[in-house]
Amino acid sequence: MAEQARPTRKPFEGKMSEETREHLRAAREELHKSMEGILPPGFMEHRQKAGKEMLLALRSILDASLERMDEKKKK
Repeated sequence: MAEQARPTRKPFEGKMSEETREHLRAAREELHKSMEGILPPGFMEHRQKAGKEMLLALRSILDASLERMDEKKKK
């Protein structure tokens, strides 16, 4: 699977040192690698796809709710 570029974001910039953030980033990467080692091949890809489908479902629920709100305003 081709890697997608992640947007650059620094949510804790100014709240913790850059060194701390680098250690946390390295820890996250190592945890991810270790999970890939224990889980069956393809699991991480399926988990990501399932997460995306859940977000799309939530989006459709929100869209339907907004449409109902707009219809009530028109009446």
